[in-house]
Amino acid sequence: MKFIPLAALGLAAAALTAPAFAAEDDAATTTTTTTAAAAAFTVDMPIEALMADERAKAAVLTTLPDLDQHPAYEQFKAMSLTAVAPFSQGMITEEVLAKIAADLAAIQ
Repeated sequence: MKFIPLAALGLAAAALTAPAFAAEDDAATTTTTTTAAAAAFTVDMPIEALMADERAKAAVLTTLPDLDQHPAYEQFKAMSLTAVAPFSQGMITEEVLAKIAADLAAIQ
């Protein structure tokens, strides 16, 4: 009969410490993901992700100054610059993509 209270105490202690380990793992994963995301800006990632970072936004808007003000921005913001290029009526050329890619690489 003395094992029941001790077993219950052991289970309670395990339950209290388990979430702490999970929280630490989540925090480490979030930090790693954030660092990796910030270190890998490309013209192949969604435009809205580029616009969410001030440095990447400045790099894009240097070459395409009114991109975030375009009337169809809400429709294409989930696409990459590479994916939008064929629909840009010549506004986003290979040269423009190369310039933006170089600017994005410079902020790494």
